Amino acid sequence: MAEAERAPLKVITRGEGSYLFDTDGNRYLDAVSNLFCVNLGYSYGEELGQAALDQYRQLGYHSNWTTTHPRAIELAARLAELAPDDLNHVFLTPSGGESVEAAWKIARQYYQLRGENRWKAIARDMAYHGTTLGALSLGGIRRMRSPFEPLVPAVAHARSTARAGRPADESEEDFTAFLLDDLEQRIVSEDPSTVAMIILEPIQNHGGSLTPPNGYFAGIRALADKYGILLVSDETITAFGRVGEWFGSTRFDFTPDIITTAKGLSSAHAVIGAVIVNDRVYEPFSGVGVSLQHGNTFGGHPVMAAVALKNLEIMERLQIPERVRAKENLLRDSLESLRDLEIVSDVRGAGFFWSVELTGSHANGSPLSQPQRDRVFARTHLAGALEDRGILTRVSLDGVNPIICVSPPLVAEDREFTLIRDALAEVLSEIDSTRKAL
Repeated sequence: MAEAERAPLKVITRGEGSYLFDTDGNRYLDAVSNLFCVNLGYSYGEELGQAALDQYRQLGYHSNWTTTHPRAIELAARLAELAPDDLNHVFLTPSGGESVEAAWKIARQYYQLRGENRWKAIARDMAYHGTTLGALSLGGIRRMRSPFEPLVPAVAHARSTARAGRPADESEEDFTAFLLDDLEQRIVSEDPSTVAMIILEPIQNHGGSLTPPNGYFAGIRALADKYGILLVSDETITAFGRVGEWFGSTRFDFTPDIITTAKGLSSAHAVIGAVIVNDRVYEPFSGVGVSLQHGNTFGGHPVMAAVALKNLEIMERLQIPERVRAKENLLRDSLESLRDLEIVSDVRGAGFFWSVELTGSHANGSPLSQPQRDRVFARTHLAGALEDRGILTRVSLDGVNPIICVSPPLVAEDREFTLIRDALAEVLSEIDSTRKAL
């Protein structure tokens, strides 16, 4: 807030394709899809707006409590078609965080209906699942948790797939075994009979597009089955084409019991999310006189649902998941070229969801002091310098090393990849010179 008083926030007035424009007419490439959500970019507003207008003319609002409306039915049916395996049942929400909240309540009531008292959840270190109190409790980002503690109890955190602190020569198989052993220890220490769900993202955003090692998700699915725990895939970011499939769990070949979504469901042109559950989870709720003790006034809002349906229609027309897979290697190779800079320690991700990790050390390997880190990685040096070159992205300084997020709209072309690479190469070269001079 103090920073905003010193330097007023940039005001964005319009968008086109993968670009945004401010009040001064400056153009910026949106290299992070705003908040990893504007999957279709900014050129389909007329179609999406017409879908909203048509729905407003017909029915501007109706809840989904004791009655429903056509757009909610159509959207639920379409999501059930797109979702993998037997994830056939949909609960519509207003956002990703509220999808996560709903998933935890569904899991708790599921076991209650089965005569079991399970209420705990296991998430991962550094994970982000939303800002509502329950979702924040699941998250593993200390900076965000600490102002609001004590949080909702009964959440344990297992290791993320970050490699920091692991032996440099550790094989992928050994790393997977280590992670699964850590998770199983968490389950056992909490008493498995009290654990309702394990929640994770197919690619963990916070920490820098943390991808799973081989066998990781198959092992987690096996542990969930072994202890009778529901597996929740938080796909607020990774669904709807972001990683080259309709759902990230499909990309990494595992089947969750529950999927949470939002963001790309409408490409952020409408405020809407969804929870999708499989037949097994749905079954105990289908008894006479039973209902899910949860709801949202705006969940499945008819106008929001109409926009989401149009968004999915456009995505299918443009073959967005296939397009992302076809262009993934080009985006990856553009970013991988940055490894030639000594300051770049890693490049990782999948689809259109990547991170560039920077080293927080001197050239001799000794860690930078905090004042040195502040000097080298100040916002004006990183995000500000990229903005000056027409690139908007997100820079995280929360972890062991600084992270630059690269997640352009799924309609981005080869020329956008080149612009991102060239701007990063120029800015990081300058920062590397500063680091080496310390």
